[in-house]
Amino acid sequence: MIRVVLVDDQSLFRAGIRMLVDSQPDLEVAGEAGDGREALAVIAATRPDVVLMDIRMPVMDGLTATGELLAQPDPPKVVMLTTFDLDEAAARAIRQGASGFLLKDADPEFLLAAIRTVHAGSSVIAASATRDLFAHFAAETKPVPATYGELTDREREIFALAARGLSNAEIAAREFLSEATVKTHISRILTKLGLRDRVQLVVFAFEHGLT
Repeated sequence: MIRVVLVDDQSLFRAGIRMLVDSQPDLEVAGEAGDGREALAVIAATRPDVVLMDIRMPVMDGLTATGELLAQPDPPKVVMLTTFDLDEAAARAIRQGASGFLLKDADPEFLLAAIRTVHAGSSVIAASATRDLFAHFAAETKPVPATYGELTDREREIFALAARGLSNAEIAAREFLSEATVKTHISRILTKLGLRDRVQLVVFAFEHGLT
């Protein structure tokens, strides 16, 4: 059972998401909160697997709450909820370690799939959506860390394709590899660079001018 906490200041929106999530045999709502401060208390009490976190809320916004939450040991996966495709606050949250973002008007099946995807340890949403977000809010590039030099030539090729938002299947077809081999390469790349998932890989590529 995947346990979810909903954080949004609109009670009607939370009620709709609760009905949707609770209708699934493998998902349950472990708690709700109407602002970031309340969310931290609810999350501490319920220890959910995934948090759906609205960005703009009173008392404490979702960005601040996410920063505090992800600084704790063994935090849940956090998915930001936003009404904007290109939301600078969502980009900042992903830099802090959020697993991605969802538009609040996303299709119900897409939201459910996103919860399951994040819980399984993958990045949320297409990495291409995150790539578009960072392309729009590109900051000054940082020096490339020495860890990048530890990648093999093949790993750098796959890194570049993953940073463009290509899926494992698309990379496999392009590089004439099996999906299992691509998955292994991606896992090694993430380990060498100290990254958690493909979303963080996209962020790394943009922040170090490797796109």
